[in-house]
Amino acid sequence: MNPLHTRLVRRLLPGWLLGLALLMLSSWTFRARAVETPTIITVLGAAGEDAYSTNFLSQVRQWKSISAESHARLVEIGTDSNPKTNDLASLSDTLKLEPKDGSEPLWLILIGHGTFDGHDARFNLRGPDLSAGQLAAWLQPFHRIVIVIDTTAGSAPFINTLSATNRVIISATRSGNELNFARFGQYLAEALSNPASDLDHDGSISLLEIFLAAAARVREFYQTENRLVTEHALIDDNGDQKGTPAEWFRGIRVTQAPKDGSKPDGMLANRIFLKPDPSEQNWTPEVRARRDRLEDAIQELREKKNALPEPEYLSKLETFLLELAGIYEMGSTNSSSQGAH
Repeated sequence: MNPLHTRLVRRLLPGWLLGLALLMLSSWTFRARAVETPTIITVLGAAGEDAYSTNFLSQVRQWKSISAESHARLVEIGTDSNPKTNDLASLSDTLKLEPKDGSEPLWLILIGHGTFDGHDARFNLRGPDLSAGQLAAWLQPFHRIVIVIDTTAGSAPFINTLSATNRVIISATRSGNELNFARFGQYLAEALSNPASDLDHDGSISLLEIFLAAAARVREFYQTENRLVTEHALIDDNGDQKGTPAEWFRGIRVTQAPKDGSKPDGMLANRIFLKPDPSEQNWTPEVRARRDRLEDAIQELREKKNALPEPEYLSKLETFLLELAGIYEMGSTNSSSQGAH
């Protein structure tokens, strides 16, 4: 059976339905055209002290390594030795040239120091600093998925400013006032290729799992050092500009609901992979979109399980599973047609 099918059903189904679903999918295969390549832009900010420079450069190297492993297009800003380089202009020019549409995401990784003056959050660069408002304007034309990971202190306001549909925004802090040096970026870079980051043991590491693994390492650091925690990472992928803390998750599932009844974060991030199962790399954007809509529907249904009569819950779940099965059956048919040419 295709490993992707196993991963998909293990993620979505309660245990007693798992065997049935695996049986339904066991004989299906899926082949389609390859999708385009994601882009990863790492931006190395002004480091200041040598100790910080070493840490930040290590993060850049780890992102470079994962980019090579995942065959992503990598753009590095801030790593050259020219002290007169205007990194703000370089980032602006890079984003102008980047395709605004596409089936693969744009990753923007901000590594360094950040500041917050009570009104504006900024990322410290060589030359002029980058404000959240500037970045929001530069990203406005993009329709593809955009992932912004701000690993700096005081980075939470970037969520408030950048949050939008089809975006994942991660900050190292939950407030602009958490201004002590943030260790989150180091642990996040280390989580990229660490098998322990695969929290649901499905063989692939999602962006959500990377976020959760890094946040757990941060908590462990402060507990071990018996120090007051001065950074609390947030993730936002539902466009509500609020963000969800890692502490609200058990495994990859949100266990606390926002008091205002808004949709929880994490569903989009949990289906973004830098190194997906090889079989998923052959999915067309259209099939991915249909699969994603079903994943969302099943997740939302699971969140309502306790409020629904059991027969109604099972009937709706069956409907979604049959539609999911139809996607794979269609893929099997397409594969047979391609093989006949």
